[in-house]
Parts: sequence; structure tokens; C-alpha cells
Amino acid sequence: MRLNKGLVISAIALASVLTLSACTDSGATPSAAPVAATPTFAPGTTMAKLAEAGKITIGTKFDQPLFGLKGPDDKPIGFDVEIGKLIAAKLGIAADKIKWTETVSANREPFIQNGQVDLVIATYTINDKRKEVVSFAGPYYEAGQDLLVLAGNPSKITGPQDLTGKPVCTVSGSTSEKNIAAYTTNVIATDTYSNCLGPLRSGEVVAVTTDNVILAGLADQNSGEFEVVGKPFTKEPYGIGLKKDDTEFRAFINDTLEASFTDGTWAAAWEATAGKVLDTPTPPTINRY
Repeated sequence: MRLNKGLVISAIALASVLTLSACTDSGATPSAAPVAATPTFAPGTTMAKLAEAGKITIGTKFDQPLFGLKGPDDKPIGFDVEIGKLIAAKLGIAADKIKWTETVSANREPFIQNGQVDLVIATYTINDKRKEVVSFAGPYYEAGQDLLVLAGNPSKITGPQDLTGKPVCTVSGSTSEKNIAAYTTNVIATDTYSNCLGPLRSGEVVAVTTDNVILAGLADQNSGEFEVVGKPFTKEPYGIGLKKDDTEFRAFINDTLEASFTDGTWAAAWEATAGKVLDTPTPPTINRY
């Protein structure tokens, strides 16, 4: 049984998610947040432009179980997707007016910079290098890098210190790729984490490494094949990427996140997605840099 860790969930918000989920056949999880009827924003701001357009483009992962995974109707589902719906709702934009664009680790910054997306919510770790070219709101969740191994852990991997000289798979351009280089130079990098599972099955690599919540989703999706070592060795604050120095938009998103922490919608979104496998965490502290 999962145990909630010190967080009181709004019964109304959670009931809303569960009731709506029971009424859909698509596999998608409707947002717990009501769409703002007539939001008003300062002229010229990103919020005003998006609200007037009545639509938003959000980049997310399509291969991350629990956080961003393409569902039966070809629309992504998961916790990152629900966070996107919360933000869109505050702009007066309904979930069906969100355009979801697949972003992989290597193209998140370019997609923001060239305007292909308005936001990226894609298990996107906030770090100083990325902040040189994009801005971040949040964090809205804090993960930790861990290791996925074959069920039974035949290679007896207990942590990154056991990986010296051994082959490991991760995603090119990810924070995980940079972090694991401190432990082994024998790294196979691909474009998506799901592409690491074949090499792990075949023994080409002894482990897959990325954030623990992503690995938990992969293990859950492939029941009985893999297990997470369970010894995270980094802290990975997940942020929402947006155009560099759009301070008004960042402040709006941060306000929206903080409101969701206290009114129960953040917890309801978690319970309807990642919370089916993982405990409900305490929301992180927003970085108002």
C-alpha cells in the first residue's frame, strides 16, 4: 500500500478527477482545475496573448510512463500533462485547446527558443546551463537520478559506484548523461529512455539511468522485467521551461503552481497519474529567482 507523506489532499479536487476519469473512454485524465471564465491580464504579456488566442502549445515527453506517455487516443497522459492543463485552465484555455508537441531531452531548449512551443513540461531538470538560454518556473516536483536493472539485479548494482567501466544507457542531452559520466565513460546514449530497454534486456548494458520517477514508470509498464535500485544519487528539480527572461509569464506560472499546492489540484493531478504507482510527495518550494 502506498503511503501519503504529510500532504492533505483536497477531497473535492480528487473526487472531481476520479469522477471525470470514470466518464471517459480515451484513457486521458481530465484536469481537476476549472477553466477560468474571463481571465484578465496586462496588455502585451504572454498571458494576454495566449488567453486572446484561446490556445497554447506545450512540449512534453511521449514515452515517459506516469509523466508524459502517448495514450490510446494519441494524446499524452501523465503528471506533466496534468500540470500543463492546470496552467492552461488559469489562462482560460480548455484542455482540448492545448496542442501537445513531443519534446525529447535534446530539443527542449531549441523548441522554446524558436517559438515552436510556448512551454516545455517534460521531466525538465532546472540547471544553470539551461538557464543561460531559457527561463524556468517552478520547480513543481523534485526527483533523483537512480538506476534501472534487470529483475533480480544479476549484476549486483547497488549504486553508481558499481558502474566503473560498465556499459550504461541514458538519453543524449539529458542531465542524467552528464551526471553518470562521473562514474563511467562507457555510456550508450539514445534519444528516448524506452530505447534503452532493449540493450538492458540483451545485456548490452547493465543499467539504465535517469530520474527515479521515470524509471519507476518504465518498470511498472514492463512488469516483472526490471527493478529500480532505489538509491537516488542526485536531486533533480523539475521546472517548466519558457522563453528567456519572460518574467511576467514565469511569475504567473509560479503563482498558479503555488495555488495548486494549497487548493489540492496538484495532489489530485498526482494521484490520478504518477500516484497510481508512487507515494504522494510534499510539493517543493518555488524558486522565485
